[in-house]
Amino acid sequence: MEILRNKLERSAFGVCAWLADRMGISRKRVRIYFIYLSCLSLGSSLLFYFFAAFWLNVKEYIREGKKIVS
Repeated sequence: MEILRNKLERSAFGVCAWLADRMGISRKRVRIYFIYLSCLSLGSSLLFYFFAAFWLNVKEYIREGKKIVS
Protein backbone atom coordinates (compact mmCIF):
# COMPACT_ATOMS: atom_id res chain seq x y z
CA MET A 1 0.00 0.00 0.00
CA GLU A 2 2.84 2.39 0.80
CA ILE A 3 4.39 1.82 -2.64
CA LEU A 4 1.11 2.71 -4.34
CA ARG A 5 0.74 5.82 -2.19
CA ASN A 6 4.26 7.04 -3.01
CA LYS A 7 3.72 6.41 -6.74
CA LEU A 8 0.43 8.32 -6.68
CA GLU A 9 2.01 11.23 -4.82
CA ARG A 10 4.83 11.49 -7.33
CA SER A 11 2.42 11.46 -10.27
CA ALA A 12 0.32 14.21 -8.65
CA PHE A 13 3.29 16.61 -8.61
CA GLY A 14 4.32 15.67 -5.06
CA VAL A 15 4.24 19.25 -3.78
CA CYS A 16 2.45 18.46 -0.53
CA ALA A 17 4.62 15.38 0.04
CA TRP A 18 7.81 17.36 -0.59
CA LEU A 19 6.70 20.18 1.68
CA ALA A 20 5.71 17.76 4.46
CA ASP A 21 9.02 15.89 4.24
CA ARG A 22 10.91 19.16 4.25
CA MET A 23 9.03 20.47 7.32
CA GLY A 24 8.98 17.14 9.13
CA ILE A 25 5.21 16.86 9.52
CA SER A 26 2.70 14.35 8.16
CA ARG A 27 1.70 14.57 4.53
CA LYS A 28 -1.96 14.26 5.41
CA ARG A 29 -1.78 17.35 7.62
CA VAL A 30 -0.14 19.41 4.87
CA ARG A 31 -2.83 18.38 2.39
CA ILE A 32 -5.61 19.29 4.81
CA TYR A 33 -4.03 22.68 5.51
CA PHE A 34 -3.64 23.28 1.80
CA ILE A 35 -7.31 22.47 1.20
CA TYR A 36 -8.38 24.84 3.98
CA LEU A 37 -6.07 27.55 2.69
CA SER A 38 -7.44 27.13 -0.83
CA CYS A 39 -11.00 27.55 0.41
CA LEU A 40 -10.16 30.60 2.53
CA SER A 41 -8.11 32.31 -0.14
CA LEU A 42 -10.62 31.54 -2.90
CA GLY A 43 -8.13 29.35 -4.73
CA SER A 44 -5.23 31.77 -4.94
CA SER A 45 -2.99 29.25 -3.17
CA LEU A 46 -3.31 27.11 -6.30
CA LEU A 47 -0.90 29.53 -7.96
CA PHE A 48 1.69 28.64 -5.32
CA TYR A 49 0.97 24.93 -5.81
CA PHE A 50 1.44 25.05 -9.58
CA PHE A 51 4.57 27.19 -9.26
CA ALA A 52 6.02 24.72 -6.73
CA ALA A 53 5.10 21.77 -8.98
CA PHE A 54 6.80 23.46 -11.93
CA TRP A 55 9.89 24.26 -9.85
CA LEU A 56 10.18 20.71 -8.49
CA ASN A 57 9.96 19.30 -12.01
CA VAL A 58 12.62 21.72 -13.26
CA LYS A 59 14.93 20.71 -10.41
CA GLU A 60 14.35 17.04 -11.25
CA TYR A 61 15.20 17.58 -14.93
CA ILE A 62 18.36 19.46 -13.98
CA ARG A 63 19.45 16.62 -11.68
CA GLU A 64 18.76 14.04 -14.40
CA GLY A 65 20.78 16.10 -16.87
CA LYS A 66 23.74 16.21 -14.50
CA LYS A 67 23.58 12.44 -14.04
CA ILE A 68 23.72 11.90 -17.79
CA VAL A 69 26.72 14.21 -18.22
CA SER A 70 28.69 12.63 -15.37
